[in-house]
Amino acid sequence: MTTGIISNEIETVLAGMTQGDFVDAGFRLLESLGYSSDRTLELSGSVDDFIAEFTAPTPNTQTETRFRERAASARILFQLTDSEIAAAQPSLLDTGEFDKGETRSFMFIAVELRDESYPRGAYVELTREINKRLIVPTVILFRTADHRFSVSFVHRRPHKRDQTRAVLGSVSLIREIDTSKPHRAHLDILRKLALSDRLSWMDARRKLHNFDSLLDAWLDALDTEELNRNFYKQLFTWFERATKEARFPSNQTVTLSSEEHIIRLITRLLFVWFIKEKGLIAPELFTEVQVKSLLREYDRDSGDSYYRAVLQNLFFATLNSEIKGRRFSTKTNKDHREPSYYRFREEIADPDRLLGLFGQTPFINGGLFDCLDSFEAPRDGGYRIDCFSDNVIRPGSDDFRILSIPNCLFFDNGGLISLFNRFQFTVEENTPAEQEVALDPELLGKVFENLLAAYNPETRETARKQTGSYYTPRAVVDYMVDEALMAFLAQNCSPADSDTDFWKERLSYLMDYEDAFDDAHELFEDVEKESLVRAIAQIKLIDPAVGSGAFPMGALHKLTLALRRLDPENRRWESLQKEQAGQRATAAFDTEDKTEREAELKEISDTFDKYRGTDFGRKLYLIQNSIYGVDIQPIACQIARLRFFISLAIEQDSSGEAKDNYGIKPLPNLETRFVAANTLLALSSSGTQMNLTPLEVIELQEELNANRERHFHATTRKQKKDCHDQDEELRNKLADVLQQVVGLPAADADNISHWDPYDQNAQSDWFDAEYMFGVAKGFDVVIGNPPYIQLQKDRGKLGKLYKDTGYTTFASTGDIYQLFFEKGCHLLKSGQGFLSYITSNSWLKAEYGKPLRRYFSESHTPLRLLEMGKDIFENAIVDTSILMLRAGKSEEFGSAVDMDRLTDKKFPPDKKVWGHLRPEGERPWCALSAIERGIMDKIEAIGTPLTEWDIDIYRGVTTGLNEAFIIT
Repeated sequence: MTTGIISNEIETVLAGMTQGDFVDAGFRLLESLGYSSDRTLELSGSVDDFIAEFTAPTPNTQTETRFRERAASARILFQLTDSEIAAAQPSLLDTGEFDKGETRSFMFIAVELRDESYPRGAYVELTREINKRLIVPTVILFRTADHRFSVSFVHRRPHKRDQTRAVLGSVSLIREIDTSKPHRAHLDILRKLALSDRLSWMDARRKLHNFDSLLDAWLDALDTEELNRNFYKQLFTWFERATKEARFPSNQTVTLSSEEHIIRLITRLLFVWFIKEKGLIAPELFTEVQVKSLLREYDRDSGDSYYRAVLQNLFFATLNSEIKGRRFSTKTNKDHREPSYYRFREEIADPDRLLGLFGQTPFINGGLFDCLDSFEAPRDGGYRIDCFSDNVIRPGSDDFRILSIPNCLFFDNGGLISLFNRFQFTVEENTPAEQEVALDPELLGKVFENLLAAYNPETRETARKQTGSYYTPRAVVDYMVDEALMAFLAQNCSPADSDTDFWKERLSYLMDYEDAFDDAHELFEDVEKESLVRAIAQIKLIDPAVGSGAFPMGALHKLTLALRRLDPENRRWESLQKEQAGQRATAAFDTEDKTEREAELKEISDTFDKYRGTDFGRKLYLIQNSIYGVDIQPIACQIARLRFFISLAIEQDSSGEAKDNYGIKPLPNLETRFVAANTLLALSSSGTQMNLTPLEVIELQEELNANRERHFHATTRKQKKDCHDQDEELRNKLADVLQQVVGLPAADADNISHWDPYDQNAQSDWFDAEYMFGVAKGFDVVIGNPPYIQLQKDRGKLGKLYKDTGYTTFASTGDIYQLFFEKGCHLLKSGQGFLSYITSNSWLKAEYGKPLRRYFSESHTPLRLLEMGKDIFENAIVDTSILMLRAGKSEEFGSAVDMDRLTDKKFPPDKKVWGHLRPEGERPWCALSAIERGIMDKIEAIGTPLTEWDIDIYRGVTTGLNEAFIIT
């Protein structure tokens, strides 16, 4: 059957699901895909009968109760065995391959749901609740009360602790297809599940025709990686086109490249697209036939009014303005440059209707839609970036064309909105345990790190633009985040029973998306839960080269997961937030602190009262108190903020009335959590930090920190402007005192007074964690993927910049990531912080890595060294390694593994193939690589040390047996 015929038949069957018997419709859909069988089990269809027939090996009262509450019926469609497969595919009769393999059949079940819509988590829980009762892989078809259709499937693997049990792993889900008008993307995904398509997939990979392979084939069809690659390929084509066809302001005091303008536009529009999925923005604003009726003389080919009259008014005067203050700009406005006024009325055919559509959108806040034009006019030294802040830019005026984005860039077949419409989006980020087959917000990280590579002159390599190989794969991010957070929790919290080995195992279980579905809380005593939640409330984590925010976002997800399991009602978490707010108020010096403290405490109470059963309060206060990022590119920081905005936005649903902002809590301002700065340069050229000893300095710094905390939660334009003005005043005072009292160099004092964290166009050429973030004692975790740029590149430009800045690991022939290692160690809390980086592994063996290897050997404690090679992940272009260490020296053993020497390339490697970073009783770290020195024949037993030492070179080696070793 051809692709077109299958797609048409699927669409016809889906249309039939809007009424009639769901079991019959399910049979017909599966038959259209090539799956049918007479093997079934007649049950009444009641959920009670299903539960009685298929008992759970590990019953859970809560999930079973929710199964009964959500499902109106649950029926067995059929069981698919090798006989049915062979009958459906006669060419397989001669091979008989479907009677082999660990998996012997598939089960298909139809479940009708009581309500009209459910969050992804509800489908995931139902999928696991049903699958844990059955011993074969089970595909579940769902239909909601309003006839939306979903399909789910779960992977199975052996249990880590109990080999007699199977663990239900990652759930893949196609969620809530509109059966009356299915999205093209949904039809394409369903078509890929056809048996003929999956058999072709097996043949292309030379897999046996059995159910093990069919299981792999289904999981592949539901994998989002190919979806993401296809989207990025099309988006990059549009990006290159847009940089050529669009026009932007030039020859100003602040001028951005076309690439940066386009990246910022994509950033804003993608955020809008994601929250449109939440029903927070009218879809008519992105439908060309509706747009044409809204605008005067709309012309797709030669016009450019859509960006100005619709998108800019949406960005700046709607999403960034309180509902009660929205209005058109007029000549009588007191401040005609105020960017919150609607503009371009003369280009709008039906202003009232357009305002009605805008009126369906709540005030979002968060800084993403701040107009970036300066208040000063260009003739007075100001600049125009968004070209929205005054009325001089009109059709017919001389400077009208300084910004022009043609309508065709949005609506023709290759346009941006046309591209978005070809894909299905979901607002929830996928995790290793649950994956909706749609474009999720993590896509932003992959997309923008690629686009940033195209924009950044240092990384314009075609390979990176085409493959995205610099984006850290999700599996690597999760592994590194897990290891660092578990090390932190193990160090800062103790088990009630003093069993440290089981304690680490329990912490691993707590962080595991797949293992701890609903019983993690049963593994911890109340005193342990209290200790763990308190530790999480106090953690400080930073990514010093944050890029698109993959590592901070990974940490946010894992810490939120842990809090959800340890403190499901948010009682402990709420109490700790109030405790910390009180401590901040007490530490400040202003006499108005009592009022501010009461306001903040009320804000915390209101947040948890409204979002008691969600992750909103967990995420909000983790972002406020624990997670930070730095990047040299302002646009990268904006993208990182964007991912955090979306992560908070998905926890809210529109409800209530316009006067209450539709029940939406405006997003916080993250300018002081992700800053654009050169991480590697301190305030002064000598690398010395500020000495904040005098009381006057301490008081000013505390006031500055308190003001920036106020700005975090500020929502009104007046509140934010007051914070900006006070920040500038306090910066100037602090700079004067530091120069006159402390003796700070004039250049550094000038840097302090001029660093404006709220200027989204600027980047600082220095970084100071205490001054910029208020983190004086260092970070508990430093994590990331620092850039790989040779210092001698471009005639040694970077080498000259960092040569005399105090880095002991500097080597003129080396790479910039070496300096990030040393800087990362300096950012850690003394003697207890953890650093985890993934970098090129050239520092392990190259001559220029000597200073870095010596620095690690003499000053810090390695905990994990994982040699990755270049073939572990798709599109890798350099050999990489992951290193995790603890600040300061200790006698603790580390471990290492070289994946190139493993037969099983599974990531992360099993614990059994890891070995010590030093033989028993010998000096820490590696000193001599047996492989590189050709002396493997001298070693008769694994782990036997050589007598010769060389502390300059070390490398993890494994033979694939139960122990890895490093020759010392």
